[in-house]
Amino acid sequence: MNRILRARFTGFLLSALVTVASWAAPVGDDLIAQPELSAEQVVASMLSRNAEREKSLQRYESLRRYRLVYKAFASSKSAEIEVTMKFTAPGRKEFQIISEQGSRVLVNRVLKKLLEAEEEAASQSVKFQAALSPENYSFALAGTDKLDGRVQYVLIVEPLRKDKLLYRGKIWVDAEDFAVALIEAEPARNPSFWITKTRIVHRYTKVGGFWLPAHNESESATRFGGHARLNILYTRYVLKESER
Repeated sequence: MNRILRARFTGFLLSALVTVASWAAPVGDDLIAQPELSAEQVVASMLSRNAEREKSLQRYESLRRYRLVYKAFASSKSAEIEVTMKFTAPGRKEFQIISEQGSRVLVNRVLKKLLEAEEEAASQSVKFQAALSPENYSFALAGTDKLDGRVQYVLIVEPLRKDKLLYRGKIWVDAEDFAVALIEAEPARNPSFWITKTRIVHRYTKVGGFWLPAHNESESATRFGGHARLNILYTRYVLKESER
């Protein structure tokens, strides 16, 4: 791939991966008994509990590892960075890179740009535009399932507009805490003509009384035969709750 095509491709790849970074292993499609709550009740409880958790969580820190692999025909490139992330309510994220290795093109033009994009996406205006709420999505209840031994409400989500910040697919909402535990989706709008398909699997984990990202895996295919896989692992959470 010559220098011009490589530069263009990294731009296309970035546009796809930025979408998934700002929004774990999938479970099966077999659903257990139909739940008693409606989709509207599940969503209302989720929004209420999310608001309570947001008020309580003032700051947190975590360690992240980003790994990107791109394959095209006979060539392959990979890159990895490890970063610390500090979040301060209501919407500030700060990243510090600890280590980086692999392709300089992927590190500088994709992975570092992902961090910049996530810092911008943490703002309140962007969070509202991308929020998992009736203003942005329609919800349909598919049934219930179990994930890590916990009962989940499974909802089919459809975006109300074609926006790169939104997605369509399924979400698993924990039946006890009414927090999103798993997302399987694709972007509501293709971020680039050159990207043919992007699949996202995003898992959350319970840390104290909060549900925070645990693992994100996204795969993107390009029209000229390339394939990119991004994995983000979130670990070592340290939380600071508000004083009551």
